[in-house]
Amino acid sequence: MRVAVLGAGGQHKTEASIVRAARALGHPSRLVDVVGWSRYAGPLAGRAVRLITDAFAPDFVVLTRHAIRLGEPTLRALLRDRERAFWYFDFHPKTAVLALARLAERMYVTSLSEVDTFRAAGIPSVGFLPQGVDPDQDQLSATHRPGDACDVSFVGSGQYPHRYAVLRAVAAVARLQIRGPFWAAAPRDLPVAGGPVHGRRLAEVIRGAAISLGANAHAEQDGARASASNRMWKVLGAGGFYLGPRVPDIERLAAGGRHCAWYGSPADAAAQAQYYLARPEERAMIAAAGRAHALEHHTYARRLELLLAGRAYDLDQPASDERVVPELEHPDSGQALDRP
Repeated sequence: MRVAVLGAGGQHKTEASIVRAARALGHPSRLVDVVGWSRYAGPLAGRAVRLITDAFAPDFVVLTRHAIRLGEPTLRALLRDRERAFWYFDFHPKTAVLALARLAERMYVTSLSEVDTFRAAGIPSVGFLPQGVDPDQDQLSATHRPGDACDVSFVGSGQYPHRYAVLRAVAAVARLQIRGPFWAAAPRDLPVAGGPVHGRRLAEVIRGAAISLGANAHAEQDGARASASNRMWKVLGAGGFYLGPRVPDIERLAAGGRHCAWYGSPADAAAQAQYYLARPEERAMIAAAGRAHALEHHTYARRLELLLAGRAYDLDQPASDERVVPELEHPDSGQALDRP
């Protein structure tokens, strides 16, 4: 099956992970950088993207939210008589997202709570499909920079005040470092150590921290069933110890105390940080098991296999108890992706 992915370009983008997953499954695949073409070709972008896509002659088109930049008429013509699906990675639906979902007619969401939202909006087929680990991108780092050494690290955007309570609670009991975009306007008591980090640099930051923290951006995520940030998969893939927010059925993705740890409140997050900081051997064992579990059961190839078959993630499957010996490294695929 020839698979085209229409979205944003860049080696660290999820679209690139989908292309690598398709190739790992044996499907010829091409990433068409809609964002890049829209930026550089302006009004001619739609025609350029359609010509590139038609030349590749895909049997299946995977769309991310950026595809709507082409405009509905162009997309309607491009998708005609082709199997397709829209994979949405964010939490809140927007007008453009709904427009793209109606064009695709089949979509997948990474937040289970949004399935009913999109079905109520008239989307014919909506399924749950969380993000996952990219073995070629989410790798162990052999080293880290001296300034990365800390008890707890948090990497994420700073424009969400809902995160502040957890960050403050953990910072009160451990050496916390915060990195990511949009922290300039954050309260001064939050220990911001730097800006955005991706790829190998992110792996270094994860390696330098004893614990990698997760924190929801929105209050409604705290009660959202099986809601897992992509941050979790990045941390597990890089061999880090992940401490994230406990939500209903999150154990169906990874088991607390075996693959990672879950907290129920800011105070609980602080208490668990103290507990695991005092137990480095237990922490290392859980981190290794978490990485092995993610590589065995939660890769993008596993997710794409479901998507191409028209299936959603089966939440009735519990997290595996299998003890898989973790691999220490995954070689770079070295495959170039198509972009302008």
